[in-house]
Amino acid sequence: MSGQLKRGINLQSVNGVNYTVKNFIGEGGQGEVYEVTDGRKNLALKWYHKHTATPRQEKILRNLIDAGKPSEDFLWPEDLIISHEKKSFGYTMALRPPEYKGIVDLMKRRVEPTFFNLCKACFNLTKGYQALHKAGYQYRDISFGNLFFNPDNGKVLICDNDNVVPNGEKGGGVLGTPTFMAPEIVRGEAYPSRNTDQYSLAVLLFYMLMLHHPLEGKREFNIHCMDMPARNKIYGTNPIFIWDPADDSNRPVKGHQDNPIIYWQIYPQYIRELFTTAFTVGLKEPNRRVTEREWLGAFSNLLAGLIKCPKCGPENFYNPNHAVNCWSCGNEVRMPSKLVVDSKNFLITANTKIFSHFINDDNDIDTVLADVKQNPKNPDVWGLRNLTNKSWTYIKKDNSMIVVEPGKSAKIARDVEISFGKVKGHFE
Repeated sequence: MSGQLKRGINLQSVNGVNYTVKNFIGEGGQGEVYEVTDGRKNLALKWYHKHTATPRQEKILRNLIDAGKPSEDFLWPEDLIISHEKKSFGYTMALRPPEYKGIVDLMKRRVEPTFFNLCKACFNLTKGYQALHKAGYQYRDISFGNLFFNPDNGKVLICDNDNVVPNGEKGGGVLGTPTFMAPEIVRGEAYPSRNTDQYSLAVLLFYMLMLHHPLEGKREFNIHCMDMPARNKIYGTNPIFIWDPADDSNRPVKGHQDNPIIYWQIYPQYIRELFTTAFTVGLKEPNRRVTEREWLGAFSNLLAGLIKCPKCGPENFYNPNHAVNCWSCGNEVRMPSKLVVDSKNFLITANTKIFSHFINDDNDIDTVLADVKQNPKNPDVWGLRNLTNKSWTYIKKDNSMIVVEPGKSAKIARDVEISFGKVKGHFE
């Protein structure tokens, strides 16, 4: 086993916990990662190179460990180990489960998540960074190297959190991954902040949905040597969105940059508009970048508006005020009835499930509060089943009301309202 630490050696943390090194996992710019055990469970240990084991880094780790992770979406530092003999230190964190994959796996088609699980991963990722920012932190280095997701359920794990610092802290530490850094950082005009995190998040989300960088079009394709001046021009001094509606000089090159050409047309107009804002206005005005809340609202609608093509099977997205032709076969996909709750449109299909977030606005997209069921005596009659522990109110066209108790269903009919308590919805 290569690395600074040998298999079988024992290390004691500042909290008195004993760890035994089991295996070497890998190495990065800041340090090495090992699998260790405390006798009860296996964990990951990041051990810093001597030149990166600075007093500032130790202080950051102590603060993060004391504060605790902002949500379950993070592989957060848990315990600190200091070795005066080796003149270095490290921290433990939970091991990444093998079912979690990287964005590189997605881009190389080693994993093929459904659109539902991909959009759910985007939602969970955004939710994680929203929690981080609400806790008063900046991440500094958002990139696809620091995110893993489960393609089977859309859960995410954000790692490499040892560079997280309070928002507004300047100097020291990493500035980010070059192709993800906000233009003002590339130009040397600003330090990382919550605003620059929002830019990097938009780049990451674009990669996840379009499998391409938002600024790499014709101009990047024509560069024969991506040296520092060329990199600074593309990402810093003269960045141009590949789908900028006012400037078509940087469109993707067909036959070479096909992913964004294909996927840009698959997603609804409101998603394209958010990305356009992120990479036109957001390139120049940091205070007007797309917020986490705006992204969460968009991904909510994506999750609620998926329907399979009846002819060839792939998922398609509901696009308000636009006909939907299947991206795979071109067949028109007729839209079913929908439940409208606030600005969210839920397409009513046999597989429709409504999660807590859509009714309670709580970012919970795992707890199912309602699903669609067919009447066993009359399969042509569909109902929305109450899976909560509270009653709903079903309001008919004549304003008469029926109580829908837990476990019971409300008949789906156009122009009928359902009161879920805090919010109301109606069928169209």
